Amino acid sequence: MTSELGCTYAALILHDDGISITADKISLLLKAANVRVESYWPSLFAKLLEKRSVEDLISNVGSGGGGGVAVAAGGAVAPAGGAAAPPPVEEKKEEPKEESDDDMGFSLFD
Repeated sequence: MTSELGCTYAALILHDDGISITADKISLLLKAANVRVESYWPSLFAKLLEKRSVEDLISNVGSGGGGGVAVAAGGAVAPAGGAAAPPPVEEKKEEPKEESDDDMGFSLFD
């Protein structure tokens, strides 16, 4: 976990300073911060960030991973990433009125 977190912070620092994110620069920052990581982590992060922008990753935090299908209430199927159909309007069911004690011919204080 330390390796992932260290690489994440290094990539964010580089992005914030407007420096291109490469494996060498991530490794250099980690070395300066005295954070030891396995040698493959910086290159994994650098390759990921070649294909995806940091802003895109930050804005989609917690939105979930890959494909799949989302099922909306009522069984409507929406493709992943698309907006689900609005839920159907529930009809209010008329609840039977409770009978009061007066209707039974007696009350609590009789």
